[in-house]
Amino acid sequence: MTEPALAPRNAFVGVVAVWAVAFVATVAVGVFVPEEWRIPWLLVAFGAVVLLSFAVQLWYGRTQGFIFRVAGSVTGALLLMGLISIGFGLAALLPS
Repeated sequence: MTEPALAPRNAFVGVVAVWAVAFVATVAVGVFVPEEWRIPWLLVAFGAVVLLSFAVQLWYGRTQGFIFRVAGSVTGALLLMGLISIGFGLAALLPS
């Protein structure tokens, strides 16, 4: 038998860490990638964020709420990346 952890790690920290990586990845893609390649690279970045979400939650080491933590990480990252990419899309419509 295993003994329960006396002070388990905070699961919300992993969710916020994934959101932070999604934010940095989206801004990096928006700044450094040419306009015609942004959508494919945003898809690659989102795939990496999904894998990171699984890795962070598996590292957490608790089975209770695993699906909810991964879903929260991925859904939040998707919304964050979508909002930032909308901003980049609107900025691309403006004449330079």
